[in-house]
Amino acid sequence: MAKQKTISELKAEIVDNERQLAQLRHKQQQLENRITYYEKDDRRKRAHRLITRGAAIESIASLTKVLTETEFYAFAEKALALPEVKGLLMEAVNEHNKNEFGGD
Repeated sequence: MAKQKTISELKAEIVDNERQLAQLRHKQQQLENRITYYEKDDRRKRAHRLITRGAAIESIASLTKVLTETEFYAFAEKALALPEVKGLLMEAVNEHNKNEFGGD
């Protein structure tokens, strides 16, 4: 037969379980904070990349400054659809991959 616990033992067990629960909640909050930090960092890096690349386009092709957003997107779609541009972009990507992954 299992030994019955006294009231003081049960109360001590409750206190211990509450402490463990508080620790687990704290650990969960730490992990959620870490996830938020990394997601925020990813968004910040993306925003930085978009800004610097947009600035590079304006620097190289200054006439794009006068275009509205819609006009710029239409221009970019047409320019990037040209076979010559697609080929140049593919060359750049291949060169990047070669340098990044140590290929030929």
